[in-house]
Amino acid sequence: MNNLAKDLDRVLFTEEEIAARVRELAGQITRDYAGKEVLAVCLLRGSAVFFADLVRKIDLPLIFDFMALSSYGGQAKSSGSVVVKKDLDTDLTGRHVLIVEDIIDTGRTLTCLKQLLAHRGAASVKICALLDKPSRRETPIEGDYIGFTIPNHFVVGYGLDFDQRYRNLPYIGILSPRIYQR
Repeated sequence: MNNLAKDLDRVLFTEEEIAARVRELAGQITRDYAGKEVLAVCLLRGSAVFFADLVRKIDLPLIFDFMALSSYGGQAKSSGSVVVKKDLDTDLTGRHVLIVEDIIDTGRTLTCLKQLLAHRGAASVKICALLDKPSRRETPIEGDYIGFTIPNHFVVGYGLDFDQRYRNLPYIGILSPRIYQR
């Protein structure tokens, strides 16, 4: 990983810190949804690594489904419009839905998605995000389960990317501006 690490200003969260926080989140989710079946929705692609680690620690009956949404399109900054690239295959009627997201940034994507899933008949819709960047919020949405709150840095690793790169880093780092300001 040394080739990728040279593009970082610094590591923000280590593998060990992430693993410990994922266990804590899974425990909280397990307690909160006790006695219920949960539909865990992974938002591709950024959430895939977090999703895989999280769901293996949740001690509940789970159903998995996947969605792909886009608002970045290879840029460091959101375009502002949300496009559904891959929709759910599961009927949401009466289901308890847990959206698993990598990062809450402006909140536009999750606001749109939460409304869409509620409109489709979900009994409840909650959000579990690995990272929260409240300083960038443009809509009044909050996560129900948050791994870490971070300042306004461009972060990569553990599934998070810049132009599809850096997802395979086992930790989360701050990407050097020299990389994304080209």
